[in-house]
Amino acid sequence: KTLPRDTVKKTQSTDTIKKTTTTTTTVTKDTATTKDIVATLANVAEESTLVAAIKTANLETDLKGVGPFTVLAPNNGAFTAIPKAKLDSLMKDPTKLAVILKAHIIMGKFDKAALIKALTTGKGKATLKTIDGQILTLSIIDKKLAITDAQGTVVEVTSFDTPCTNGLIDGINGVLMSK
Repeated sequence: KTLPRDTVKKTQSTDTIKKTTTTTTTVTKDTATTKDIVATLANVAEESTLVAAIKTANLETDLKGVGPFTVLAPNNGAFTAIPKAKLDSLMKDPTKLAVILKAHIIMGKFDKAALIKALTTGKGKATLKTIDGQILTLSIIDKKLAITDAQGTVVEVTSFDTPCTNGLIDGINGVLMSK
C-alpha cells in the first residue's frame, strides 16, 4: 500500500517593473511505503527471534489486524539473555510464549511524545496496560525511558516510533515477563 505523494506546486511570478522572473521548481517525493507490524519486523534481521516467536505463539493474525498497537520489540540480543533451555522450551509452548509476548503489545498508538506526556503528567511515573491486562510501569532511569513489568523486569527503550500501518514499534533491550 503506497501512501500519497507530497508535491510542491510550480509557481511563477513576474515583476513587470523590474522585469525579473521568479520560478519555483516542482519537487515530488514518495513517502515510504509502510507495512503492518509483522511485515515490518520481518524486514529487520535483528528481530528474527521475535518474528519466529510471534508465529509460534499464533499472534501473527492479531498483529496484522487493524490495531492500532504499540509493540515493544526485544531484539535478538535481548532473547539471548534468557537461558537457552528456557527459550527452547518456550518456543515449543505456544500458550506460555503468547503470555510473554502479549506483555509487549499495548492497545493504542503510544509514540515517544505520548510517552513523555504520560510521564510528565504522572510526575516521572506512568502505567500502560497490555492487550491482556498486564500493567507496565514507565519511568526514567539514567535519563532513559525504562519499562518495568509486574515481575520486576526492567528494560530500556532503545528506539522509538517505527511506523506501521496498524501502529508503531519501539525497540527494547530485554524480554518482559521472562523470569
